[in-house]
Amino acid sequence: MNKRIWLNGLLALLVVLMLGACGSDKKNEGADPGKKETPQEEVTSYTVTDDRGKDITFEKAPKTIVSLQPSNTEILFALGVGDQIIGATDYDTYPEEALDIERVSDSVKFNGERIIEMKPDVVIAYTTGGEVEGLNTLEEAGIPVFVIQSASSFDDVYGDIAQIADVLKLQEKGDSVIEDIKTTISSVTDKLGDLDNPKQMYFEISPAPDIYTTGKGTFQQEIFNHANVTNVFGEQEGWIKVSEEDILTKQPDVIVTTVSYIPDPVSEIKSREGWDTLQAVKEDRVIQLDSDIMSRPGPRIGEAVELLAKAIYPEKFE
Repeated sequence: MNKRIWLNGLLALLVVLMLGACGSDKKNEGADPGKKETPQEEVTSYTVTDDRGKDITFEKAPKTIVSLQPSNTEILFALGVGDQIIGATDYDTYPEEALDIERVSDSVKFNGERIIEMKPDVVIAYTTGGEVEGLNTLEEAGIPVFVIQSASSFDDVYGDIAQIADVLKLQEKGDSVIEDIKTTISSVTDKLGDLDNPKQMYFEISPAPDIYTTGKGTFQQEIFNHANVTNVFGEQEGWIKVSEEDILTKQPDVIVTTVSYIPDPVSEIKSREGWDTLQAVKEDRVIQLDSDIMSRPGPRIGEAVELLAKAIYPEKFE
């Protein structure tokens, strides 16, 4: 995913995304609408409240879905209904099956005309808190739109999973997905035990000249907390633009980058003027981690905690 595009999109909407018809027509056209890959409770009608506070009523559990955010697409696959997604974003790359779904959005703007043509049973939309342009057009066409707000904590992620499970009448599966995440996180924290001196980490999500990192009030900070690392910018709020001087002053023990859109982000960091004075650079503790895993507030947050902890404290996982 183009992280600069993602970052600018989310910064513009929140303070920042990074961040993620059917190209699957063959999966959905001609499919038996009564066929259930994942058991769903038979119901007459039910109502679920989205993050706008809007009550959305369904006559039956949706069978065809458009997802307008990669993290929500991952949630849908985790719930076992990935084969019911008929429209997704340019950045829906996980799991691999998501690559076969028709693209109807760039994660910021979507093709409303195409979505209306698809006639999905529900659109799972995404907001960072403000109005999402064009959703009313979908609703005026009679398409139920369920809006999920950007998660800023693990509890928010668990809430997103539960909400989407409610929409699809898959509450039991939703509970199971959440429990699996919590089990993974507990396993990591058990391995780490009590660390007397947690590593001081600088986390980079956009490189020079416009350097961005993240602070408190983000779900990434919870990843850091569970992995028992200290974010050197953890006292600041949200998504933060910082200077090279700011970082040099912090003297981090380790540098983690999720930048994926320049040729060699680790070497780029090491080559910056004056950065050879940093302990992290001297000790070759500059690490690149998967941007999608580390940036998406979805069912892989437990994997993100494990990935970071293993990178920072490899000896604890030998």
